[in-house]
Amino acid sequence: MSSRVVYRNPWMTVREDEIRHPDGSPGIFGVVEKPDFALVLPRWAGGFWMVEQFRYPVGRRAWEFPQGSWGRNATGDQAALARQELAEETGLRAGSLTHLGHLFEAYGYSPQGFDVYLASDLEEGAPDREPSEQDMVHRSFRDDEILAMIRSGRIVDAPSLAALTLYRLQAV
Repeated sequence: MSSRVVYRNPWMTVREDEIRHPDGSPGIFGVVEKPDFALVLPRWAGGFWMVEQFRYPVGRRAWEFPQGSWGRNATGDQAALARQELAEETGLRAGSLTHLGHLFEAYGYSPQGFDVYLASDLEEGAPDREPSEQDMVHRSFRDDEILAMIRSGRIVDAPSLAALTLYRLQAV
């Protein structure tokens, strides 16, 4: 019925929508608008490369797959974004990039989606991180190490876990 922006910064917009439910009763939704992002699974023979960084909203460091969105005033296709994020965060260049699927970050309150890519035939180089990523580290992990990290709570990023599921399903 109506929509109003209640907060905006360069990375997100929060709006409040007044709606009418199918039964006619009024309702309200808070919606967080953020740009779609790309998430990359950099695969080597025995496992994957991952990055670790401090995530302010949860107050801790955790391991995740390289991911990000286009910066302010930048555009391009999602595959190009995946290649850029991989190189920026890890220094890795992908000889091959395969799209595994499109998912939504948290569709209960946000339309933000993300594309998952498998990167292979990797070539190492130097990362070129943004100022907010200066504390980021990257390294490779074997598949069994990744499973142990999930079990121990060292990997808690939902998009990374969902992306890993898409990867595992392709092998079935």
